[in-house]
Amino acid sequence: MTIEEIKTLSALEIGRAIREGRTSSQEVTRAMLDLIKEKNADVNAYTYVAEEEAMAQAKQADEDIQAGKLTGDLAGVPIAIKDNICTKGMITSCGSKMLYNFLPPYDATVIRKLRDAGMVILGKTNMDEFAMGSTTETSYYGPTLNPWGEDRVPGGSSGGSAAAVAADLATVSLGSDTGGSIRQPASFCGVTGLKPTYGTVSRYGLVAFASSLDQIGPIGRDVNDVAAVYNLICGIDEKDQTSTETKQLDLEAVKNFDVKGMKIGLPEEYFGEGIEKDVKDVVMQAVKFYEDHGATVETFPMPIVDYAIPTYYIIACAEACSNLSRYDGIKYGYRPDGVDDLMELYIRSRSEGFGMEVKRRIMLGNFVLSSGYYDAYYNKALQAKALIKKAFDEAFEKYDVVIGPVAPTTALKCGESLSDPLKMYLGDICTVLINIVGLPAISVPAGFDSKGLPVGMQLIGKHYSEQTLCGAAAAFQRENDCHRRHADKEVK
Repeated sequence: MTIEEIKTLSALEIGRAIREGRTSSQEVTRAMLDLIKEKNADVNAYTYVAEEEAMAQAKQADEDIQAGKLTGDLAGVPIAIKDNICTKGMITSCGSKMLYNFLPPYDATVIRKLRDAGMVILGKTNMDEFAMGSTTETSYYGPTLNPWGEDRVPGGSSGGSAAAVAADLATVSLGSDTGGSIRQPASFCGVTGLKPTYGTVSRYGLVAFASSLDQIGPIGRDVNDVAAVYNLICGIDEKDQTSTETKQLDLEAVKNFDVKGMKIGLPEEYFGEGIEKDVKDVVMQAVKFYEDHGATVETFPMPIVDYAIPTYYIIACAEACSNLSRYDGIKYGYRPDGVDDLMELYIRSRSEGFGMEVKRRIMLGNFVLSSGYYDAYYNKALQAKALIKKAFDEAFEKYDVVIGPVAPTTALKCGESLSDPLKMYLGDICTVLINIVGLPAISVPAGFDSKGLPVGMQLIGKHYSEQTLCGAAAAFQRENDCHRRHADKEVK
């Protein structure tokens, strides 16, 4: 099977071809690695390519499939992994100088599950440093570029994982989502990304940014691929006390989902000031699909959206400054030379090891937790969190799914957000509410703006409604080919 043939197949189709003997895991993995060699220097989607390890895994997968030990839908299929998910023996740097040489002695739970299923790990993908950013420009390894435009960012912080899929350097990948870090890059890169219900996927082995918000999830072109990867990684884990018992998705029901009779809500604030006209028009045209197929669509007010950004950034930065306090130059990670004084070691390790955006969020987190400001900021953010939960609870008493844009704009030009951090933060307005209350949401390619850049539609559901979300998204993709379109120009 040629590289061009492999590029046209979904992950599930590749898995079927391997099981039926029309190709092999080694052949597919070799083709993917050759594509990475050819194109990754232009896109910078990968920070580490596990060529020898991947080919050894593919060889073992082929043997186990032939012996009948592996029978799953994705056995032998290659996958890319975000660089904040621990992989034994592979550098896991979180896109930071602080962890430039960190070799985890263990696999994250999701990695162990992927290995058990026979999936092949291609390597680690680029990301904003410690997942703090919306553009994948704050990485120690340099920015990732959007395959849809050489002057555009791929979104973040899982920009490498989304760009790898969009550039055909992986069929599926894993990302993490703290405030939209799977969904927003999926939208910018024209691929599909699922942020699962908090707790349905173990966080053991995910390097923490904000522990109450972080969630691992899959990215792919096709909803059915994303659902299949979710089935492999979901479930309770004794190593993660926040994980919950979860039912796997019925992939056949997802594939044949009927939206007739569904009730869909559109928050007025998601379509108001600040949302680009092209984005609004594309999402509303996608919403019309559901109306035309028997769903009831209503707009409704959700004024709590106005408090999304301050609530999220107070909570996220407060947790981040605590989680990042462990990086002190003592146990592991970056340690400067020629330091004899302990205090100087702490100062230089953190000053030289962390980038500017990480430092900004550590300072903000310490400020909102400091004496005299805790009640004024952090405590109020927790009160706002309760009101956000109440607003969504009321919405899901009326609606099966809430729909809106993923981001106010399409992919921004490189450097545009870094020069104005506040603008970057405001770009998360459509995504952060979901993480604050632990809801599931999925980003689906819905169309293109006037510049030819992808626009994503976001479907939000109540807790544990991944079956409905994936089904509703799959119904849309059955009659819309946006997710099948590849970037129409090479990044030079």
